[in-house]
Amino acid sequence: MIVIDGSQGEGGGQILRSSLALSLVTGKPFRIERIRARRQKPGLLRQHLTAVMAAARVGAAAIEGAELGSQQLTFVPGGLHGGVYSFQIGTAGSTTLVLQTILVPLFFAETASTIEIEGGTHNSNSPPFDFLTRSYLPLLRRMGARAEVELVRPGFYPAGGGKILVTVEPSRLGRLELLERGALIATRARACVANLPYDIAQREVAVVGDKLGWTELQARTLTDSVGPGNVLTLEAEYEHVTEVVTGFGERGVRAEEVASRASEEMLRYLSAEGAAGEHLADQLLLPMALGGGGEFTAVTVSSHTTTNAEVIGRFLDVRVGIEGGR
Repeated sequence: MIVIDGSQGEGGGQILRSSLALSLVTGKPFRIERIRARRQKPGLLRQHLTAVMAAARVGAAAIEGAELGSQQLTFVPGGLHGGVYSFQIGTAGSTTLVLQTILVPLFFAETASTIEIEGGTHNSNSPPFDFLTRSYLPLLRRMGARAEVELVRPGFYPAGGGKILVTVEPSRLGRLELLERGALIATRARACVANLPYDIAQREVAVVGDKLGWTELQARTLTDSVGPGNVLTLEAEYEHVTEVVTGFGERGVRAEEVASRASEEMLRYLSAEGAAGEHLADQLLLPMALGGGGEFTAVTVSSHTTTNAEVIGRFLDVRVGIEGGR
């Protein structure tokens, strides 16, 4: 049995999610210890526990230690099965992180899957729905993946209540080459508010216009959110890749500050070299390692990326070469 140290590298939930995904595809059981040891609240939180249970469902797995706060888990997969699945996080925990755990494995199932996940859809410190649809999934489709994702209802912290619907077809993942961004096609900014004053969104896109000089600016009010929320999405679409930067409204933080931070992050990407942004680079290693391989350039090599490479090496006989650094 493979033993994973959950405190290695960045020491967060990605180690768990990658281990679950790799175990599902390879059929190799594992035990992970010191889960999320480097986080303020170590162990399994609600969204991590939901990811474990989702993996166990699609992989007919036997599990030990699957409870809130647990810092150790044993996972023994029994075989991938497509089907109709529904998972409720029960909090505003990230639906996209739960999906991240089972999406790539389900490409290797023999039958199609339909997945409904309820929780948060736009969360800080996790890939928001827009990143999934505009940046990550297009590259998976380029590799040969067949998947569609629909935002049924947005969900923000702390109320949650969001829902995504995903369809996955069995797919053979080919090689990915992403060495250059290509020509810049379009830039867009969209600020959305739910159960909050509309002028927050207007102020945010005004700052983006001033700082980035962008002209395609949109402010919207969402009417189907359970609780209040504010998300600012900046999108730079190139020929070969789309970078998505997201800012989230916070209590006590002015709209101008939210927009300024997001604009500065986008400026760093626009002025850097490399095709994949920091967060996209974290996501690409797993499908490439399980599929046809490939190579990509990135603006930076984060601890998430290097840790993911280490976990992949525990399950697969592949070499993940990383050249350069921050």
